[in-house]
Amino acid sequence: MKYFFTLFLFLIVGLSFASAPYRTSIHAPNIKTLQIGVMGELYSLPVIELHESQKIEIRFDEMSHETRNYGYTFIHCNADWTPSDITSSEYLSGYTNGYVVDYNRSINTNYLYTNYKLTLPNDEMSFKISGNYVVLLYEDDQRNKPVAQACFSVVEPRVTIRPNIRYNTDIEINGRYQQLDFEVLLDGYYVRDPMSEIKAVVRQNNRTDNEVSNIKPNYITDSKLSYTNNKALIFEGGNEYHNFDISSVYAAGRGVDKIEYNKDGYNALLTPNIIQRGNYLHDFDVNGKFLINHQEAFEDIHTEADYIRVYFRLPVQRPFFDGQLYLGGGFNYNLLNHNVRMNYNNESEAYTQTVLLKQGGYDYQYWFVPKGAAKATAERVEGSYWQTKNEYTIYIYHRGWGERYDKLVGVIQF
Repeated sequence: MKYFFTLFLFLIVGLSFASAPYRTSIHAPNIKTLQIGVMGELYSLPVIELHESQKIEIRFDEMSHETRNYGYTFIHCNADWTPSDITSSEYLSGYTNGYVVDYNRSINTNYLYTNYKLTLPNDEMSFKISGNYVVLLYEDDQRNKPVAQACFSVVEPRVTIRPNIRYNTDIEINGRYQQLDFEVLLDGYYVRDPMSEIKAVVRQNNRTDNEVSNIKPNYITDSKLSYTNNKALIFEGGNEYHNFDISSVYAAGRGVDKIEYNKDGYNALLTPNIIQRGNYLHDFDVNGKFLINHQEAFEDIHTEADYIRVYFRLPVQRPFFDGQLYLGGGFNYNLLNHNVRMNYNNESEAYTQTVLLKQGGYDYQYWFVPKGAAKATAERVEGSYWQTKNEYTIYIYHRGWGERYDKLVGVIQF
């Protein structure tokens, strides 16, 4: 009886991870700075081509110098990042599980950590098919308790995507919003019923809270699918991201008011921000991404960069009573959770938050989530402008008649 009860609990825990759409995220407090991208490419989208030489690189820090036993396994997902209905032998060649054996301890840092690295595919496994994948990282073979999960995609390019951003929308002219239109050129690729077989997913700055899916083409020919004048593809323009540079502790970098040192390590006090409504600020940003960097590193920034407590501050005379304020950006994987929820201080009349971050350069915004909503808006603090240089990504999936998973047949980022 005890055995069956334990098995039942294991299944329940496993199903709980599989029930919701997967997102890149950290689940253990001792894991920091989870990074995923294409090896050798800065700021890259985590997408590689099927059967090509590109590799996905995953890095993360465990905040100690202890040697830990981390393993990994894979889940193939549908277009909506829920698990697909196929077995691992159908989407992987080689081993379905492995261990993270490439790691190095930090050198001359106040915060001790060990940097782990995993590259995919590798000598032990490769991908058979295209689509969305999740790597679950776990410790001591506890596969039902992942410490982190990293999402990436494998594309088999079969179609061509032609996008266009315009600033006159159906809801206003040259104001706060941006209209996305695009065409999918089939290039001879056979699709029996585009309305039911093709799935398009659109993201702005790699955010998932305002991701658009379940959109249908409004014009179809034998060679082209057109998505034009679709109200679901009208996005808030927002504003350019704020950014700061903490790659050196010897001088305050861009966006940093001052750097202090105490018994706990370095602290970076950022320049206080202001409400931007009515004021578009043209600036060069990387649309929410971050980059690890250490100006004084001798060999390896990944093990020589230190961790710094970063203090964010937004002066506001009174708190927002109709919702919550969050820090938005890739450093928290664009998630809206307690790690980046802003706290209002009545004495200083400001929203504040402190985040422990590895040395480098970071983008961020202030996102407001109204009560009862799941999608954030930048307009409350940052304002919203059609001129903003946002980055859009379009994913095209295909599930033919009788097939059991969503193939990724086209991706474009612009």
